[in-house]
Amino acid sequence: MNAYIFPGQGAQFVGMGLDLYENHSEAQELFERANDILGFSITDIMFEGTAEDLKETKVTQPAIFLHSVILSKVLGDSFKPDMVAGHSLGEFSALVANGALNFEDGLKLVSQRALAMQKACELQPSTMAAVLGLEDEVVEKICFEVEGIVVPANYNCPGQLVISGEVDAVNIACEKMKEAGAKRALLLPVGGAFHSPLMEPAREELAAAIESTQFNAPSCPIYQNVTTTAVSDAEEIKKNLILQLTAPVKWTQSVQQMVKDGAASFVEVGPGKVLQGLVKKIHREAETSSAIVS
Repeated sequence: MNAYIFPGQGAQFVGMGLDLYENHSEAQELFERANDILGFSITDIMFEGTAEDLKETKVTQPAIFLHSVILSKVLGDSFKPDMVAGHSLGEFSALVANGALNFEDGLKLVSQRALAMQKACELQPSTMAAVLGLEDEVVEKICFEVEGIVVPANYNCPGQLVISGEVDAVNIACEKMKEAGAKRALLLPVGGAFHSPLMEPAREELAAAIESTQFNAPSCPIYQNVTTTAVSDAEEIKKNLILQLTAPVKWTQSVQQMVKDGAASFVEVGPGKVLQGLVKKIHREAETSSAIVS
């Protein structure tokens, strides 16, 4: 069975999507429609902007979404997923790709999500850190014991977990992780504490937008970050998308479940190859590849 997977924030690069724009009229039309919907020329930033410009959350999230979704549409009949999943933001790309959301609604929600998250980041200094070389249970225990807000945020693969929370609490947790034998515990260059309770203001804002958006029955199940199991019910998909902002991304567990349910090959749709690397660390026998248009 084929699993199609969609990357999240951090996969962006300058020039992303330009080949699609130049070589496919359908892609060009969708990119131009995106510029109209967003009210600014995101294609200028994607194709010719600086890495700094691309790093802004309000740009990064729609840019990665557009690259992934437009690539899936240009693939046409060769895009045949039996199941889909997305890492954090990538969940929205996956839901457009499997027909649960239309292109315009997906882009509007991603843009609203990015702006809401940026606002939440500005309310309180917060950060994230990558912890390498510790068992998940050890990371969870240390987070629980540290005073202040610090929580596991991204279960990326065995031995790689990202924590998220208040700056002081994250710094203290990092020191304790090193004492416990972590190979590394390093702060990430992010705007704030994604997938933590500090995103509650963003979750409330996004909840209203998601509730008022039409979701359809998908063409194949999505393995969502919150539940890690196959979901096809539109109302359940909505609920999990809302929970996702303050809950951890359970990528390791999602991939394990997809393998259990028959996934043999994982095709990454969008910029970069980060997810392919994670899948290989979770399940060494999995076939991985990037979606390529001829």
